[in-house]
Amino acid sequence: MNPLQGYRFTCTLTFGDIYAQVIIWLIVIFIALASSVALYQNPMYAFLTGGLILVLSLPFLLFAFVTTLLNHIELTPMDDTQAAGTSVDPSNAVQTS
Repeated sequence: MNPLQGYRFTCTLTFGDIYAQVIIWLIVIFIALASSVALYQNPMYAFLTGGLILVLSLPFLLFAFVTTLLNHIELTPMDDTQAAGTSVDPSNAVQTS
């Protein structure tokens, strides 16, 4: 028996929730590119500096995104009639806007 059968999963994540994270990620990419271009007299230092910035920032940005995603997942209990599949109210459908 599936213990989550009587629940409805709903994701309430919108683009506005991750908009700031996208902007921050773009800023990090541009900083990495700018530092690489500034150090381009020695290509090895340029490559290592850009890669170091991206590698060190990626876990933090992924953690922020996954945390935001998990915080916007709702688990709502359904009625017995909805769980059985006999009567589903269309107003409870997942809305994306």
